[in-house]
Amino acid sequence: MTKARDIADLGAVTARLDTVGGSSGALSNRNLIINGGMTISQRIGTTATAITGGAYGLDRWGMYYDGNSYTTQQVTDAPAGFYNSMKLTVTGTTTPNYSFFGQRIEGLNVNHLGLGAANCQTFTVSFYVKSSVAGVYSISMTNGASDLAYPVQYTINSADTWERKTMTIPPITSGTWTKDNTNGLYLRINLGSPSGRTDTSGAWSSGNFDGADGSTGAVTWATTSGATFYMTGCQIELGTEATPFDHRSFGDELLRCQRYCIDLTPTSGTSPYIGASAAAGNTTVAVAHIALPVQMRATPSATLSGTAGNYTVFNGADRTCTSYAINGMSPLGGGINFTCSGGGLTANDACGIYVANTNVRSIIEAEL
Repeated sequence: MTKARDIADLGAVTARLDTVGGSSGALSNRNLIINGGMTISQRIGTTATAITGGAYGLDRWGMYYDGNSYTTQQVTDAPAGFYNSMKLTVTGTTTPNYSFFGQRIEGLNVNHLGLGAANCQTFTVSFYVKSSVAGVYSISMTNGASDLAYPVQYTINSADTWERKTMTIPPITSGTWTKDNTNGLYLRINLGSPSGRTDTSGAWSSGNFDGADGSTGAVTWATTSGATFYMTGCQIELGTEATPFDHRSFGDELLRCQRYCIDLTPTSGTSPYIGASAAAGNTTVAVAHIALPVQMRATPSATLSGTAGNYTVFNGADRTCTSYAINGMSPLGGGINFTCSGGGLTANDACGIYVANTNVRSIIEAEL
């Protein structure tokens, strides 16, 4: 190989590094969004599920709608370079009072953007989208207090076709922006919120807005029964350019999600045991001692799906549970008390706690 060819190849590599890392100063960990590739779905797996009120389907993506309705699902319909996407399907035709989904980003993860300060930096939002309804849609970037917003339009040019969209968000040097483990920056994807919850596209404004004025495609989508909307490859990064999506390993993405949500129940096995050691506190109560795999954002709550009867304490014989309660939980771990019917436990003896089937979820949450 000639020296000239070596130099040419080195120049090509340097140009590639500038493209991927130049705007953010990093070749990896550029993406402020967690689970942007829609690979993690601890709560609902791949089941189409109606979720609202800010609750979560796929990890880190909260759903908000009122008046209309749609389901959320993890699917394998995705553009080249991706395996999963999030699919939303409209199940009603009523005009919504509001309709969007989004991700709150912890303040500790966006402090380098300088939001609200004189040295605030430009950042860029990008994602892949496919919808059965073409037209004008929008997003909105808001602060944690929901009194500042940057709505901006994008257009889905062709129905049922994967397209990549990019939007550059200019600096904001005013307002209140949290710097701690609460909501520091909020990405909202507008799916039909009415005019009272939208504002002018392409400018920072005071108010609580889900998207931009004139999002006619989103409004039509929200009132079209059976309409579908898919998204994947969502990325927010420092700088003015949208670089290629920052793919992470499944394990890395799961650990990031587990700062906010941990499923204690295995998804395989006939009667899987929850991921905790347990011992009897007395003749009727078994205490599951939980050591969490990561430090969670804050002290979590526990949501065990179905009824207490889905859980069984085993100490040589099966003891059906009648209730459960949190016992001294912290961001690092804690306990859950499982009360059994009919006694039969011996204080201080080891035992195990298992669930009726793999559809039972045991969720520990510290969401924003």
